[in-house]
Amino acid sequence: MMKKMSISTSKTSLVLFLCQIISALDVPLDSKLLEELSQPPTITQQSPKDYIVDPRENIVIQCEAKGKPPPSFSWTRNGTHFDIDKDAQVTMKPNSGTLVVNIMNGGKAEAYEGVYQCTARNERGAAISNNIVIRPSRSPLWTKEKLEPNHVREGDSLVLHCRPPVGLPPPIIFWMDNAFQRLPQSERVSQGLNGDLYFANVQPEDTREDYICYARFNHTQTIQQKQPISVKVFSMDSLNDTIAANLSDTDIYGAKPVTERPPVLLTPTGSTSTKVELRGNVLLLECIAAGLPTPVIRWIKEGGELPANRTFFENFKKTLKIIDVSEADSGNYKCIARNTLGSVHHVISVTVKAAPYWITAPRNLVLSPGEDGTLICRANGNPKPSISWLANGVPIAIAPEDPSRKVDGDTIIFSHVQERSSAVYQCNASNEYGYLLANAFVNVLAEPPRILTPANKLYQVIADSPALLDCAYFGSPKPEIEWFKGVKGSILRGNEYVFHDNGTLEIPVAQKDSAGTYTCVARNELGKIQNEVQLEIKDPTMIIKQPEYKVIQRYGQVSFECIIKHDSTLLPTVVWLKDNDELPDDERFLVGKDNLTIMNVTDKDDGTYTCIVNTTLDSVSASAVLTVVARPNPPFDLELTGQLERSIELSWIPGDENNSPITSFVIEYEDALHEPGVWHYQTEVPGTQTTAQLKLSPYVNYSFRVIAVNKIGRSQPSEPSEQYLTKSASPDENPANVQGIGSEPDNLVITWEPLKGFQSNGPGLQYKVSWRQKDVDDEWTSVIVANVSKYIVSGTPTFVPYEVKVQALNDLGYAPEPSEVIGHSGEDLPMVAPGNVQVHVINSTLAKVHWDPVPLKTVRGHLQGYKVYYWKVQSLSRRSRRHVEKKILTFKGNKTFGMLPGLEPYSSYKLNVRVVNGKGEGPASPDKVFKTPEGVPSSPSFLKITNPTLDSLTLEWGSPTHPNGVLTSYTLKFQPINNTHELGPLVEIRIPANESSLILKNLNYSTRYKFYFNAQTSVGSGSQITEEAVTIMDEAMASRQVDIATQGWFIGLMCAVALLILILLIVCFIRRNKGGKYPVKEKEDAHADPEIQPMKEDDGTFGEYRLFSFVSSAPF
Repeated sequence: MMKKMSISTSKTSLVLFLCQIISALDVPLDSKLLEELSQPPTITQQSPKDYIVDPRENIVIQCEAKGKPPPSFSWTRNGTHFDIDKDAQVTMKPNSGTLVVNIMNGGKAEAYEGVYQCTARNERGAAISNNIVIRPSRSPLWTKEKLEPNHVREGDSLVLHCRPPVGLPPPIIFWMDNAFQRLPQSERVSQGLNGDLYFANVQPEDTREDYICYARFNHTQTIQQKQPISVKVFSMDSLNDTIAANLSDTDIYGAKPVTERPPVLLTPTGSTSTKVELRGNVLLLECIAAGLPTPVIRWIKEGGELPANRTFFENFKKTLKIIDVSEADSGNYKCIARNTLGSVHHVISVTVKAAPYWITAPRNLVLSPGEDGTLICRANGNPKPSISWLANGVPIAIAPEDPSRKVDGDTIIFSHVQERSSAVYQCNASNEYGYLLANAFVNVLAEPPRILTPANKLYQVIADSPALLDCAYFGSPKPEIEWFKGVKGSILRGNEYVFHDNGTLEIPVAQKDSAGTYTCVARNELGKIQNEVQLEIKDPTMIIKQPEYKVIQRYGQVSFECIIKHDSTLLPTVVWLKDNDELPDDERFLVGKDNLTIMNVTDKDDGTYTCIVNTTLDSVSASAVLTVVARPNPPFDLELTGQLERSIELSWIPGDENNSPITSFVIEYEDALHEPGVWHYQTEVPGTQTTAQLKLSPYVNYSFRVIAVNKIGRSQPSEPSEQYLTKSASPDENPANVQGIGSEPDNLVITWEPLKGFQSNGPGLQYKVSWRQKDVDDEWTSVIVANVSKYIVSGTPTFVPYEVKVQALNDLGYAPEPSEVIGHSGEDLPMVAPGNVQVHVINSTLAKVHWDPVPLKTVRGHLQGYKVYYWKVQSLSRRSRRHVEKKILTFKGNKTFGMLPGLEPYSSYKLNVRVVNGKGEGPASPDKVFKTPEGVPSSPSFLKITNPTLDSLTLEWGSPTHPNGVLTSYTLKFQPINNTHELGPLVEIRIPANESSLILKNLNYSTRYKFYFNAQTSVGSGSQITEEAVTIMDEAMASRQVDIATQGWFIGLMCAVALLILILLIVCFIRRNKGGKYPVKEKEDAHADPEIQPMKEDDGTFGEYRLFSFVSSAPF
């Protein structure tokens, strides 16, 4: 009991110890550092374990290794030291362990067969290679044998054995004839894995004398040939002929005909067999069967499925191939051979074994003095491999002792190592199917810290991106790393930094203020060292205007934009890609500064275009899809099926839709019999349909074509289909739009729309025209006419209803009975005028007229309506006649009243009424006179204001153009307007109608007035006319206006005054800016009332200017 407890405690302590082991040092792959550090040997290159060599060439056995100091090399052969110096044929390459055996100068490859192993050694340890087995390849000749011809009965099975010589490696087998042509193979004839040629059943065509098996030895590049094999197949017919020739007529003779046979397995034999395969290899299982008919092979795995993605069938399913097999592929595989007479099966029990394979291969350890570490060697296999350790190539049990080392099965534990603990350890994992050998060194180093990152290295990082500042270091013991920012900065700590084990400082999100100098310090017990690096933060590169999805029609032009923004210190490069590849080398592609333009777009330009912007620090990209659309390609392969007398099925294959879905197909037809070259619309079907059932007419020679339609447009028509001529038949339909309308009072014109060619249904198209008077017991009168569109019946009463029908017929018969239509014989002018015409005047511009309808018999045609003729006779206010303009209003149908709009007030009118039919107008009713009452007048024809004085104005006017009655008076309204355009009180004056002028007195001087003037009748006031005028300031000024204003001296004086005023304004502006007083303002303040002040010449001039202004703004 105590012993068990101590074992358990020991295992627990070991587990705890392993958990506390310090991780080994990582040696950076720095070439300068590696040159300076001592390192045990490492095998870098060696020949394969099983090395088959060409006996005609020199043998090269590779062994390369590295180490510090450089290792020396030695070899063993078949387990004993191989003294290279004593064999003149063997040399070792300089600074290498590779052996070269000189065979080409007299050496024999067979003399160097054996097991070789290389050892690389320096002061830190020794590494060994695998056991390399050297074997020269062999390609022996075929043994001579006497081959008898094979005589086989038709339908029997046959196996032609190859039996190639045993070579190294095994040869590749194939069968050929004398002409070096491979023999054809099939389900019936095939080659097995062993090289034999199997016939499931022989046929007469298998007879030949040159079945030759070839063996190709790849290592020696030679091909060996077996002697030709002869096969003679006897057919049953030839065998019966031979028997008949040798027997009398009375004998019973005759070979049995070829009989079918159920399957029989040729290989493998029996019902079961076994197969062992190694893990990772290719599993090949074979079943070849004989039988007639030729059997078919099927494979299953009992109790499971064949592995997906790793299972393949070869040799017409006679070989099952499973690649990369594992233990899970073990099991029973059944092949089943079957034909129409039965089946046979064979079960192969497969066991997958495994040579050793690594779970954890030992890894090199670099330790500091006093550190701990482990080497772990774990492998698996079937059966389970055994693990053994070696130290420097010597079994660890007899190797020099090392107190820091302890072996525990597949693990070596190192505690408190010293420099003398450095060594190379080998782990060997082996079972009956192979072995694994791995070298792993333990290198104990004592080194002060070293920083391998170059001093003052510059790092440039894009803002808001991670910044990684390297501090690659080495030391033993492992140094501690600290980072500082700036020359006198404090040690960096906190969540904004990440400190990696390899010394790298990471700033996860670098900002602008992260820029600066950073110092890395590495220290261990043997020393301290530091290094500075620089960090710069750059603005990110952005695509501010990305390319957008484009749809373009073929042969158009398209442009993609790619506008960027970047850091000013970085130089961007813009690259365009199409479908993640370079743009086509085509001059149609124009790459601009910030865009890509494609000219004359074609279908091949369809795809994804990507704009990639690269700088030395970042890269951004944006993509857009270009879809090239076009009208669809025409359909093709039109086919007619299901031909019937009145229908047929048309099918087609759609052409390319060119990126725009086909929405419909339009089907057209040509009638080569009646309208060759003319295509007619037949029908339209949805774009998802590729067949159509088409209705046909008799006596038509049809051809069809199909047009595809998408959003872009219609395709070109397809090629026409084959022609299809339908049989003749009597017409199916009668002419449409049959009418009976007389063109003269004594005839009836019967018209119709003739049938089209394809509607005739046969030759000899004619029409049977029939008519009879309606509501009279008359028989039908009929006539057969040719293929025309009208027939005239003469001698008819005027406007009498007739029943009319038109029936189609051809050489095969009549169309169905046609329907009847009602027509009328010709019309004549109406006979009587409407009576009792009455007019009711509603107002001065509108009247209503009434009349009695005429009897329908007197209309003598289709009543279309009534026309009212009316005209103005004279105006009652002027008594003057003028040109009479008659107006006409038409009232459709059988109306008996109507409104007459737009009449002139106070006028005398006349009107009459007439009835209208299809032939024309009837006689007019007696003229009816009516008068319109007075209305309001129009505005006066003009208003003129003349002779302005200080207090008066003269008004003249013209009477209204349209008084629309008796004028009773005029009304004048006026009111003053001040300088701000505000209106004063309104004054109204009534003026007799016979006046045409008026002098207004007692007005204010120099005042603008607005006048409103209109006329009145007894009905009311008409629209008004307005004018404006101004009274003057002084009568003398008015009289001098003509004398002075037109004189040259006066114009010159006015120009001089204007110039003086301009100069005065400039001086005033300057003085005002200096704080002075505006002199003109002083003058205005001193002379507020112009009437009190004496008139000066300058004042008179200003007054004329106002008068001029008044004149220019006078009403017009």
